[in-house]
Amino acid sequence: MTKKISFKDKKADELEKMLGEKRETLRQFRFAVAGSRPADSSLGAKTRKDIARILTELTAKKNND
Repeated sequence: MTKKISFKDKKADELEKMLGEKRETLRQFRFAVAGSRPADSSLGAKTRKDIARILTELTAKKNND
C-alpha cells in the first residue's frame, strides 16, 4: 500500500505545479482509455480525488492569507 501524500505542508507554488501534473496525468489516462483497456482502471478516480485534495488545500491557504 502506498503512503498518502500530505498536501498541508506544501507551499502554494508547489501545489500549483502538482495540480498541473495531476491534470496532465488525468488527460493522458482519458486518452489511453479511449484507445484500449488500461492496466489500472481506478487511476482516473484516484487522480480526480488528488486534484480535489490539492484544490481544497489551495483554497484553504488562499483564505488564510
